[in-house]
Amino acid sequence: MAKPFENTKIVNFNLLILFCVTLMAVMGVSIITPAHPLIVRELNISATQIGLLITAFSFPGTFLSPMLGILADRFGRRRILIPSLFVFGTFGTACALTKDFSLLLIFRFLQGVGAASLGSINLAIIGDLYSGRNRTTAMGYNSSVLSIGTASYPALGGFVAACGWQFPFLFSIIAIPVGILIMVRLKNPEPVSNEKFSIYLTNIFRFILTKKMRSLFLASFTSFVVIYGPYLTYFPFLAEKHSIHSPAMIGILMSISSLTTAIFSFFLGMLAKRFRENNLIKTAFFLYAISLSAIAFTSIQWVLVIALIVLGMASGISIPAVQSLIAEYAPAQQRGAFMSVNGMIIRGGQTLGPIIAASAFSLWGLRGTFYTISLVSLVVMFILWTIPNESKELYSN
Repeated sequence: MAKPFENTKIVNFNLLILFCVTLMAVMGVSIITPAHPLIVRELNISATQIGLLITAFSFPGTFLSPMLGILADRFGRRRILIPSLFVFGTFGTACALTKDFSLLLIFRFLQGVGAASLGSINLAIIGDLYSGRNRTTAMGYNSSVLSIGTASYPALGGFVAACGWQFPFLFSIIAIPVGILIMVRLKNPEPVSNEKFSIYLTNIFRFILTKKMRSLFLASFTSFVVIYGPYLTYFPFLAEKHSIHSPAMIGILMSISSLTTAIFSFFLGMLAKRFRENNLIKTAFFLYAISLSAIAFTSIQWVLVIALIVLGMASGISIPAVQSLIAEYAPAQQRGAFMSVNGMIIRGGQTLGPIIAASAFSLWGLRGTFYTISLVSLVVMFILWTIPNESKELYSN
């Protein structure tokens, strides 16, 4: 069994390389969205068709992510991650070289094939490299880098799109030198297993069906329902009801929440020294519930700012803490599969969050949407009380 490297310094060259992979993993959508209006005009397509650029990119991950995680467990993380980066960089760059929308969608699909494994295998390697509180700290740092990337890419994409809609796609080529860097410099333990594939799959399903893992996957799913549902989809509409009509001001408010997420992710390791990750996750869902209710209820702008900060705190705590616990509880030989399943669940939350929020909106209106997901967060918090604290309990039913 591969054991985690014991690093005297948490932030080392290995982790810095993995941060580069994280920045590639979140680049595929956020950096090109500012160019959507230009693409509509330049390629003479309808506004409804532009969404296909995101769908074509995201779709491969829904079915490839678990399979690639299994391959990473059986054949090694680097053997999957390096080709994935090359595919991502090659076909992402190819998107900038065509003016045919159908061909652009094909290139986006193939770029999505490359992107399917990046986030999950990246986290599996972090789980391999670290243990205990160091793993939680490293996961927090990685989540902080992710938040900074998702906050800064739209601005960067918008800036370069002013020179032409193709230019945001050209940033994908950075994935190729990142892949080369991993090939020559990344030092990570690879899982070693002689067990039969049928036993490997049986163990995965057995562990996934334990109460602990089901609870963590539920927490992961719900966090992204909160973010992509009421927050990203309906907060701009609610802000207008609070007499905030400027898109720039709405963007600033949402950036405050993203910045708070990055800060609390960065300091998660310090929090984990004083509190169990399980308890931090429960607290995060209480904060989700409080912040969503406050956002819906208040018309006082400074209270709204505080509520958005609290929402950012909850995301900064819950997402990396859940990832850390999944990496801890998963055996090294199955860690790639577990992180990939979690990646698939995250995509499910991103996809279903707007749908769930829209359903609540149709039934109870704009404020009711936030109250509904607030109640869901409380329910999840109570479910999380059933998570046992000791990792050895994962192996018992």
